[in-house]
This record gives sequence, C-alpha cells and structure tokens, in this order.
Amino acid sequence: RRAPRRRKIDARPVARAPRCRRGHCARPRGPQRGLPPGIAMNDANAMPPKRETAVLGGGCFWCLEAVFLELDGVLEVRPGYAGGLRADPTYEEVCTGESGHAEVVEVVFDPARLDYADLLTVFFTIHDPTTPNRQGNDVGPQYRSVIFAQSPQQRAAAPEAIARIGTEGLWPAPIVTELAGPAPFHPAEAYHRDYFARNPSAPYCAFVVAPKVAKFRRRFAARLK
Repeated sequence: RRAPRRRKIDARPVARAPRCRRGHCARPRGPQRGLPPGIAMNDANAMPPKRETAVLGGGCFWCLEAVFLELDGVLEVRPGYAGGLRADPTYEEVCTGESGHAEVVEVVFDPARLDYADLLTVFFTIHDPTTPNRQGNDVGPQYRSVIFAQSPQQRAAAPEAIARIGTEGLWPAPIVTELAGPAPFHPAEAYHRDYFARNPSAPYCAFVVAPKVAKFRRRFAARLK
C-alpha cells in the first residue's frame, strides 16, 4: 500500500492583528497617574472640588459665618481675626478695638460652582458697607468692612464688584469697604464656630444674626445649599 500523502505545513508566519495606536483598546495597568486610588479618569463626579479662599470682614463674624455656611459652593467657613499687628489675638483683645484686627471669616469655596464676584455680591448684600467702623450697634474698627484679597485676581475683582454694587443702587450711600492684601489669619476661639446654629435663641442671634440670615435666604433662594 502506498503511504498516505502528508499535508504540507504552511511555514509562513501568521499575520497578527494590528495594534491600536491610539490606545482605545489598551487596558490600564495599575493605578492611573495623577488620580487618587480608586478614581477612574472618566469619573468626573468623584474628583475632589477645587478650592479657593476668601477673607472678608463685615461686622460680627457670627453673622457672616451663618450666611456663608448656607451658600452653595462654599466648602468651609472659619471665623477669625485679620489685619492687626499683634500675633494670636484673643477675642477680648480684639473687642477693645486697640489690636487693629477686624473680625473676619475665612471662606473656602469651589470656584467651579461659586464665582468670587458672586461671593462678593452676597457679602455686600448682607452687611452695610457704607458705615466705616460700624455695623448697627457694633461700633469700632474691629467691625469695619474689609476685603483681604488673597490673589491678584481677587484684588482686581473687588473694585469691579464695588462699582457694580454702587451702580445697582443697593445702598444709598457710597461704599467705604477697605481693600487690603493678604494678611495673617488667626482662627477665633472654638466657641465661636457655628455660633448661630448652636445659640439661635441668644438675644444677639435672635435680633441681629437671624434677620441677616433671613434676608440672605430671601434674596438668594436659588443659591442655597
């Protein structure tokens, strides 16, 4: 019998599928650079918010803190003191009006959700920027209206906001808000934090802070958290 014919083996190399040059088919190996562990590159909602800081003084910091805590886009608010010569001032020292400090709030906000100009609009609405060294019955340089600009961009935006508020006629008298550069921020004592939320029935909170918060809620209802 004749031996069966053997099939010839094709020794030519098998063509491989071309590699994807644009990387659409590639699978990520290990954590992606520049992102926290567990966050995918296309997961925009998981990205941490951007942070910008504003330091503003407009009378008692209990009032400003209570309002800004309810403003959408604000991440954190801390009452404190700025603009004086003495380091680490106490509340009692600032209240004498001799330390040079103003009662202020440090507002940390997300500029992608809250523009600095809009933040200043709220600021100029909830306090009287036309009375130097005074807010109602609170009298003294520690209650002055002041903006401590934290960057050249904030420094440029503040006069524009003042001019715009003046043109809109929000207040009958000229705005006398002091415009200053960055200054050391000294956090206030712990009992000042969330003061209005913890003491809503206190006389000062009921008759001074609460009306300002109510005014803010009416005027900026669409911007509440």
